[in-house]
Amino acid sequence: MPISLISIVIFLVLLISNMVKVLREYDRGVIFRLGRLTGVRGPGLILLIPFVEKMVKVGLRTVAFDVPPQDIITRDNVSVKVNAVLYFRVVEPGKAVVEVEDYMYATSQLAQTTLRSVLGESELDQLLSEREELNKSLQDILDRQTDPWGIKISMVEIKHVDLPQEMQRAMARQAEAERERRAKIITAEGEFQAAQKIADAAAIIGREPAALQLRFLGTLTEVAAENNSTVVFPVPIDMLTAFMKSREAQG
Repeated sequence: MPISLISIVIFLVLLISNMVKVLREYDRGVIFRLGRLTGVRGPGLILLIPFVEKMVKVGLRTVAFDVPPQDIITRDNVSVKVNAVLYFRVVEPGKAVVEVEDYMYATSQLAQTTLRSVLGESELDQLLSEREELNKSLQDILDRQTDPWGIKISMVEIKHVDLPQEMQRAMARQAEAERERRAKIITAEGEFQAAQKIADAAAIIGREPAALQLRFLGTLTEVAAENNSTVVFPVPIDMLTAFMKSREAQG
C-alpha cells in the first residue's frame, strides 16, 4: 500500500474520531465553536465540525465529596477537629465549564472555608446537639454561593467531631454529676410522696377511731402468720374502752 494512501486512511480515522462522539445518559457535552459557547448536547451520538468545534464533557451524577478534617475554634473557645461530607451535582453544564475553571476544586475549597466559618460561630453544645440545624445552614450557604457556577448542593452532613482528651474527661464528669443530681431528685420526690401518703392516712385514722381498730386487727393477722415466734403486742386502753362502750350500748 502506498505511503500516501496510508496517510489518507490515518487522516480519515482521526477525522472521524474527532467528528463522532457518544455520550452516556449521565454525561453532557459543552460545545465551543471557534472558542465561543454554542450550547450543550447529549446524551447519545454527537457530530462535531472537525477543527472548528470542541467539546468538554461534564457529568451530571451526584458527587460525594469528603471534606477533610478542619481545625475549628468554637465561639466558647474550644478547639475541635470536624470533618463532613458534601453531596452536589451539576445542573447547568455550560456554567460549570465557563464560570469557574475547575468546579470540583472550587466547590471543595468553598466547602472547607464555609465549614470553618459557620462552625466557628457556634458553641460546642450546639455543635454536638444541633447538627441538623448546622447541616441545613451549611447547605443553604453553599447552595447560594455555587448557584452561579451551575452547581446544586444536595446535602451537607457533619460526620465526626474530634474533641481534645481533657474536654472529653470534663464532659464525662459533667454527665456523671447530672446523673447523680437526677437520682437525688427522684429519691427526694419519692420520700416526699411517701410522707404525703402517711400524713393522709394519719389524718383519716385521726378522724375515724374505727379505722385504728381495723388497722390493729390487720396487724394481728399479719403477726399470727408467724408460727415460730412469740410476739408481745401492746393493746391500747382506748381501744378496749371503745369495745366496752360498744358492748354497753348493745346491752
